[in-house]
Amino acid sequence: MKGTLALVGSGEYLPPMESVDKFLLGRLSSPARVACLPTAAGREGVERIEYWSQLGVEHFTRLGAQAEAVRVVDRVSAQAEAHAARVRAANFVYLSGGDPGYLFQALTETHVWEAIRQVLEQGGVVAGCSAGAMIFGEKIPAFPQVWSLRPAFNYLPGAVILPHYDEMGEGVKRVIRMLIGRLTLLGIEGNTALVKKDGRYQTVGRGGVTVWSRKQKARFVHGQEVGWPTDKM
Repeated sequence: MKGTLALVGSGEYLPPMESVDKFLLGRLSSPARVACLPTAAGREGVERIEYWSQLGVEHFTRLGAQAEAVRVVDRVSAQAEAHAARVRAANFVYLSGGDPGYLFQALTETHVWEAIRQVLEQGGVVAGCSAGAMIFGEKIPAFPQVWSLRPAFNYLPGAVILPHYDEMGEGVKRVIRMLIGRLTLLGIEGNTALVKKDGRYQTVGRGGVTVWSRKQKARFVHGQEVGWPTDKM
C-alpha cells in the first residue's frame, strides 16, 4: 500500500477537522482531486445524502482542492462503472459516516471498492470517518449488540475500530473491550485521525487514539507514533 489511510473518530467536513485534512492533502504528490462518498448514509434518505455530499464538497473546496460528491448509496450504484471511473480519477477518497454494517455490505466486491483500493495502492489518500473508519478493522461491532462482530475489510488485522471514543462512558468501553476478546480495541476520539503511511501509524488532530489489548492500554496524542501488539501490516 503506497498511499495514506486515515481513520477519523468524528467531525468530518467541519472546521475543527481542517488542520487534519490539510495534513492529509499535504501527503499528495499532485493537485488534490477529492471524491466524497456518502455511502454509509445510504439508508437515511435523500436529504441526508445530499447534506453529506454538499458538506464534503464545500469543505474541501475551501481547502483549495478540486472536489466532487460521487452518489454511491447502495450496491447497485457501487457496481456502476461510471461511479468507479470517477473514484479512480480522484487521488483522495473520503467515506463519511453512517451505518458501518450497511457501508461494508454496499461496497464489498464492487467496482467502486476496487477503485478505492486502487487509489490507496497508487499513492493516494483514503479517509474514513466514523462508519467509514470502522470498516477498515478486522471486525465491526454490531451496535447495540456489540457481542455480535461482523466482517470488515481487515486493513488493520486484529483490530476493532471504535470512533467517537471520547463520547463514550468508561463502563461501555470496558464492556466492549471484554466482548471483543483477542482483538485489540482502537478508540479514536473526535476531530482526530489515526494515519497510516509506509507501515507506520501516528495520531493527528485535537484528541487521542487509545490502543487497548488484553494485556495493555495506552493513549497516543498528536504527532505520536502508534503501535499495537496485533499489528501485521
